[in-house]
Amino acid sequence: MFISVSVPVGSADDCAQLSQRAAHAERLGFDAMFVTDHPAPPAAWLNGTGHPTLDPFVALSFIAAATTRLRVHTNLLVLAYRHALTTAKAVASLDVLSNGRVLLGVGVGYMEAEFAALNLELAGRGTSADATLELMHTAWTGLPFGEHDTVVAPAPTQSPIPIWVGGNSKAAMRRAITHGSGWSPMPSPKAAAGFLGTPGIESITELSARIAMFHELTDQAGRTGPLDVAVIPTCLSGFATHVPTTEEAIDEIGQLRSVGATALIISLPDSGWDERIAWFASEVRNQI
Repeated sequence: MFISVSVPVGSADDCAQLSQRAAHAERLGFDAMFVTDHPAPPAAWLNGTGHPTLDPFVALSFIAAATTRLRVHTNLLVLAYRHALTTAKAVASLDVLSNGRVLLGVGVGYMEAEFAALNLELAGRGTSADATLELMHTAWTGLPFGEHDTVVAPAPTQSPIPIWVGGNSKAAMRRAITHGSGWSPMPSPKAAAGFLGTPGIESITELSARIAMFHELTDQAGRTGPLDVAVIPTCLSGFATHVPTTEEAIDEIGQLRSVGATALIISLPDSGWDERIAWFASEVRNQI
């Protein structure tokens, strides 16, 4: 299975090791490395369940420069946080400089305080995301468009840019079918649905039902060709209640594969990251 892995950026020491850790992940055979997107999160979130971040395009540029094969993955880039053309330019630039290795994970966002800090409205973010994706696809042609004959150049190396759309809702599924190359559901408690702005998925059974819904919507839309289902294993996510054993990780990943997952997005703890990525590569990956 295709596997994208997190990388710690929570301290100055972590940041100093970013390039070396990316090269190490590539040597271990991982397919992609991801970073998140929180330009202005509230202090309460950072002091609670949150995590520090770097600007995703700066961080992924360092990762791309230190590697030759590893894909550079945004998980997830919040579309409302930047103007569509600014985002299109950044994505195209990163894709060209990485020789076609961008994997663009996108979402609509959920953190109201962060939207407010950026002087943005949380309401209507889904409609805005659809418009942003449509405009970015136009911009990536590298040809003049719009009333001002706007050009966003260079065009990306990849055509099309692979886009995984995150979220558990029908709207996210439809967005993936219309604009993307895959859908990225996430494990989350139903109690957090109001805060996260997306339905909870608490079990393999619930995920299976959502994947079936995604395939049904795909057929209804007449979309042909493969679409990835990139899943975050609960035991290797921010919602994990303990560090999983090898057997627990292999068992859950096997269940995810059985219900239709085609790719994995795994979050390893910042503390002990070097040991845990070696563990996953040697003990888990070869068994799945």
